[in-house]
Amino acid sequence: MIPFNKPTATGKEIRYIKQAVRSGKISGNGIFTQKCQSFFQEKYGFNKCLLTTSCTDALEMAAILLEIKPGDEVIVPSYTFVSTALAFVRQGAKIIFADSCKDHPGVDEDRIEELISPKTKAIVVVHYAGVACDMAKIMNIANRHNVFVVEDAALAIDSYYKEKPLGSLGHLGCFSFHETKNIQCGEGGMLVVNDRSFEKRAEIIWEKGTNRSEFYRGEVNKYGWVDTGSSFLPSEISAAFLWAQIEKLDAIQQKRKDIWKSYYEGLSDWAKEINIQLPFIPEYASNNAHMFYLVCNNIDQRTDLMNKLKSDGILAVFHYLSLHNSPYYKEKYSGKELVQADRYSDCLLRLPLYYDLSGHDLKHIINSCCGFK
Repeated sequence: MIPFNKPTATGKEIRYIKQAVRSGKISGNGIFTQKCQSFFQEKYGFNKCLLTTSCTDALEMAAILLEIKPGDEVIVPSYTFVSTALAFVRQGAKIIFADSCKDHPGVDEDRIEELISPKTKAIVVVHYAGVACDMAKIMNIANRHNVFVVEDAALAIDSYYKEKPLGSLGHLGCFSFHETKNIQCGEGGMLVVNDRSFEKRAEIIWEKGTNRSEFYRGEVNKYGWVDTGSSFLPSEISAAFLWAQIEKLDAIQQKRKDIWKSYYEGLSDWAKEINIQLPFIPEYASNNAHMFYLVCNNIDQRTDLMNKLKSDGILAVFHYLSLHNSPYYKEKYSGKELVQADRYSDCLLRLPLYYDLSGHDLKHIINSCCGFK
């Protein structure tokens, strides 16, 4: 069976983990954490980066920093992973779900403004498949209504909006280094603090509500409990693993882009023939090749295609049930029907895409798809 995903291993992960262990400091915020954070700040121009144990944790930090409280409303796309909404629900927010675009699963930017009310505190945008939302439109709306923007860039490492890296355009950005992502450390994430007014407090929240980081830098002579927070830091073992991935980022990205291009070229004629939608990349967005997906005509066609691929030894998967229709939130939702989000829930299918996918297996997947009529 060709798996849907296979985590990338560069060959240096164990070496760096041993180095972290020998350093005598593996609890977090050591040499590898600092190397990773500095890399992202220097390569992408992010203001301040803080590694976290997951993207969920980064989103939870964002919700704390924005002081989300009961009664606040937060606009979130319905077609996304549960963490995007959960981080704000835990603070007591009411989630206002937004629909997706017709030509791609990202949020429909032209429908956001109608969802804003006097209670709106933040807009959370998801760069689905690593493809940028139209951030100029979104930031313009946010600035006019004086609300914050959080970029859920879980899928979007090394991807851009008009030459600006995703995660750098909102007030806060959140990344994932889960094993399904382009670079990974099993479980991991990162908060990017672009609004400098959040910088100092973010570090305190990250350090369990203490000013320990200031103490270690010699900025204060003792540290204590000064704010809310939690244990958001990953261990140095995770950071060491991630550093090995970072060193090979360019090679990983190039291989994934080559695979994505082969899919697109190999499936285009077939997709047109049976009216299956291939990924769409807006002109303002780059493609980091996080994902290659197909949008079928209906749920039955998707099921049949998925079963055809499985019978040929290929594991293709779908994901996201629209959050407004989820068992947890369905009874709480009182908004409009979200037609496109529900369509992607029923019709979108993801094909295997990972660094070690061989040319032979890639050709087999393409041929299997093209054999489905």
